[in-house]
Amino acid sequence: MPRVSVFRKIVFNAAHRLYRKDWSDEKNKQVFDLCANPSYHGHNYRLDVKVTGEINPETGYVIDMNELKKILQEEVMDRFDHRNLNLDCAEFTDLNPTGENISVVIYNLLRSRLNTSYDLQIRLWETERNYFEYPA
Repeated sequence: MPRVSVFRKIVFNAAHRLYRKDWSDEKNKQVFDLCANPSYHGHNYRLDVKVTGEINPETGYVIDMNELKKILQEEVMDRFDHRNLNLDCAEFTDLNPTGENISVVIYNLLRSRLNTSYDLQIRLWETERNYFEYPA
């Protein structure tokens, strides 16, 4: 069967602060600039999920989009939407919530829920100009 890619987009809102606990406030400001604000800041993140696989001859689907929607709801929306990533999310207790790290965390959460026959790639938009892809 041919391999086809299907895509699903979701949007979630989250706050974060980029900083290292072992650095001074001055060094954090120097490296992370406005993103080191002690009062945090937020983004309207857009997540594009790409799942590639063979078309199931019985259903005509690569993956049931309702199942993918459910996985995204449980693993991303329920976990990160309208949260402070630093304070509310165990994944970032000791991990700086940069766009790069958020991408890897989301990828791993989704990967654990999908059949290994699927290829998975995500693109996380932090702003209209900045986005992250994993795997690259």
